[in-house]
Amino acid sequence: MKEQDIRTMIDGVKDGRLSRRDFVSRMIAVGISAPYASLMLAHNGVAMAQTPSSYPARSTSGGGGPLKLLYWQAVTLINPHFAVGSKDQEGSRVFYEPLGAWDAEGNLIPVLAASIPTFENGLLARDGKSVTWKLKPNVKWHDGKPFTADDVIFNWQYSKDPATAAVTIGSYKDIVVEKIDDLTVKVLFERPTPFWADPFCGAGGMIIPKHIFADYIGGKSREAPANLRPVGTGPYRFVSFVPGDTLRGERNPDYHMPGRPFFDTIELKGGGDAVSAARAVIQSGEFDFAWNMQVEDEVLKRMEQGGRGQAVISFGGDIEHVQLNPTDPNAEVDGERSSIKTTHPSLTDPAVREALNLLLDRSSIERFIYGRTGQATANFLNNPEKFRSKATSFEFSLEKANAILDRAGWVRGADGIRAKGGVRLRYLYQTSTNAPRQRTQAIYKQAAQRAGIDLELKSVVASVFFSSDVANPDTYTKFYSDIQMYTTTMTQPDAERFMNQFCSWEIATKDNKWQGRNIVRFRSEEYDKLFREGEAEIDPVKRAAIFVKLNEIIIASRYIIPVVYRPSVSAVSNRLKTPKLSGWDVRTSELYDWHTVTS
Repeated sequence: MKEQDIRTMIDGVKDGRLSRRDFVSRMIAVGISAPYASLMLAHNGVAMAQTPSSYPARSTSGGGGPLKLLYWQAVTLINPHFAVGSKDQEGSRVFYEPLGAWDAEGNLIPVLAASIPTFENGLLARDGKSVTWKLKPNVKWHDGKPFTADDVIFNWQYSKDPATAAVTIGSYKDIVVEKIDDLTVKVLFERPTPFWADPFCGAGGMIIPKHIFADYIGGKSREAPANLRPVGTGPYRFVSFVPGDTLRGERNPDYHMPGRPFFDTIELKGGGDAVSAARAVIQSGEFDFAWNMQVEDEVLKRMEQGGRGQAVISFGGDIEHVQLNPTDPNAEVDGERSSIKTTHPSLTDPAVREALNLLLDRSSIERFIYGRTGQATANFLNNPEKFRSKATSFEFSLEKANAILDRAGWVRGADGIRAKGGVRLRYLYQTSTNAPRQRTQAIYKQAAQRAGIDLELKSVVASVFFSSDVANPDTYTKFYSDIQMYTTTMTQPDAERFMNQFCSWEIATKDNKWQGRNIVRFRSEEYDKLFREGEAEIDPVKRAAIFVKLNEIIIASRYIIPVVYRPSVSAVSNRLKTPKLSGWDVRTSELYDWHTVTS
């Protein structure tokens, strides 16, 4: 489709000759995703959704009794700026809110913002170098203090300070935020920025109160009592929290959305495993909702026959993948293992990485484990479709893997394990504890063994593996193993923040308390340079091509081996009515709109 044809259709949406839905449908037909089509409209002055409500307004909030959520990966910390795992983002979102959130269609909807910036309303600069946000008036923190522009400014200052060691630093360190008045802020970018809706939006945009955290910026950030006792603006107020166990809240009577929330109390119960969590919602009805159903599809289908709940699939860009460590997890430098000052004794050999890529049987993993909940893929970046590479492919071949290792001089010993120069191909392979991951580990181990590679399998309780606890040696951010596997979530319908996790300045280290997003410690000057170009490229076609190439660089390195592209799967009780759950944000992003089917 020609650019002029697209512009003609955009003009048609503006003057009412073409509906927004029809425009998005036509874009999908030519390979442009719904979220990206929505951003195209926004960039051209067509407002995104302005009403974050999916059911009729009620005159009063409350009356819904308890809402019970089950998180088998338990919440361990409630500061969104330290939430390295999705579970802590989910828990934080109960209390904290961003200026804007991403709905299931990839539309940006206002939460703490009065409206979404566009060219048409004059809030989005046409040169791409600034965006102005009007804040919703009369919003109060849970302690009654007013929410103002000062809070927004503070979150920028808090996050960009390296001493704070915030996982969100990448969204804030290169911008400037100015206060226009008490209810207006202006975000300034160093150069044209096509994805202006990164700071203060979505999972990384939740805003904490200045008057609570002002004394805990920088080096004192981990000492704040509110890291475990949140004071937010959200639909529920904090009641109690036992890290790794149960988080409780109560209805916020001063919530800024009239008639919401419906439920009187909320409980996020942690612990157990994905199968028992699914059963507690879909079969027994003990809970209303369970998050992240990483359960074999056949098991879910059998549970659904009971009629008390169902598995709800939300499409986004999440990817289950294997990481190969380029650093040495067994060598300690300045009190740090897996230091970028070290190199791995064997995984830095391209032949070994290529063999491990060929030994992962993705097709069998999709067929026998994930089914409708995971699609085998050769790409790390799979969605929106515009960013998906067509040049990659995957293959499972024991024969080719063995031939590659033979040519590279890795010789089998008496026990069948290959070695060269005194270095043996024996690896510690870790992941979190759940049935699909342990079955994937077993499939991988069996194939690797036939190629002369020994994989020692390790599973870590999910609440520990994905913990934000910097003192814990078993977290995935520490990466104290040779190989690890988990799902990276894509919390925006744009590739920029998703792909910055391979930039050299994002490497997780002891100095940043392992809060950097580059957990695999990947380094490439070519990647860094190209990423910077993508940050500033306004032309959507050229920009998409840049991110396609970035994905191809990662895949070619073989330090990242995709397993399956995973939609988000939740267990939802038949009594619970939720908005269409977003695959581009945390599941609790529209919690204010949850209610019962009969309400």
